[in-house]
Amino acid sequence: MKVLVTGVAGFIGMHCAERLLARGDEVVGVDSLSTYYSVELKKARLQRLQNARLRFHHQDIVDAGALQSVFASTKPDAVLHLAAQAGVRYSLENPNSYIQSNLVGFANILDACRAYPPRHLVFASSSSVYGSNPKLPWSESDNVDHPISLYAATKKANELSAHAYSHLFGLHTTGLRFFTVYGPWGRPDMSAFLFARAILEGKPIQVFNHGDMQRDFTYIDDIVEGTLRVLDQPARYAIYNIGNHSPVRLLDYIAILERALGKKAQLEMQPMQPGDVQATYADTTALQRAVGFAPATPLETGLQRFADWFRSYHAG
Repeated sequence: MKVLVTGVAGFIGMHCAERLLARGDEVVGVDSLSTYYSVELKKARLQRLQNARLRFHHQDIVDAGALQSVFASTKPDAVLHLAAQAGVRYSLENPNSYIQSNLVGFANILDACRAYPPRHLVFASSSSVYGSNPKLPWSESDNVDHPISLYAATKKANELSAHAYSHLFGLHTTGLRFFTVYGPWGRPDMSAFLFARAILEGKPIQVFNHGDMQRDFTYIDDIVEGTLRVLDQPARYAIYNIGNHSPVRLLDYIAILERALGKKAQLEMQPMQPGDVQATYADTTALQRAVGFAPATPLETGLQRFADWFRSYHAG
């Protein structure tokens, strides 16, 4: 296949593109290389993807005309849309970047797919759409009409927009609600990266809600496996959770990371942050039924791999 991957220099985008190339697909990579976090890290990811079957376009999906040109010239068989303004807390400081990337950008993706229909459009949604739903585990059939962050609202809007285009224009679209993805080459604003850096530098880490939190941490290789299996099986319209189905207490997570790094953390207890939730927990029954796979990498295994990468990346 020829697969267009947006956000190809991002954390999940790089790993998915790497796997697509390894199995023999062509990859059309699109990324704006935004300055939300280290552009050098993004360039290092792109360096890993150097391949004759990769064509990279330094392009912002907010530019509708340029995006249409990429689609027109490449006519991809499938589209994996992972470009977005990420992060819940940053949406409190810079809401317009979420409106542009996640709403305008996604509308442009849908329009480009309407003009040059791929066999399947798979796009990144988020577990944040569940808001503060107290019923655990979270299921795709749960009500998601009460987001508690702008980031979550944009992801719910993406799901609704995709449904409309699927209904009106026959596009095959699937949204994946990712649950707390971590692993090598992760984003610097994510907890594993933030905590590892602080621990190794002997600085305190901020522990929100005084540690009374749980997250369904999902290892990147499992995310890639589930995402590509979904990509290969077009659906008229579908939404799947993609999480580890095994929530871990925040303090236990920190303890596992301490062991992986061989150093104790200094804890700085903080109150709950606006837009945050106490617990996440994915019901992955639907994903398992659809593609015969659900994430299951133990946190100890995944964090050790992350810690090994973190040390080597910063040593270099």
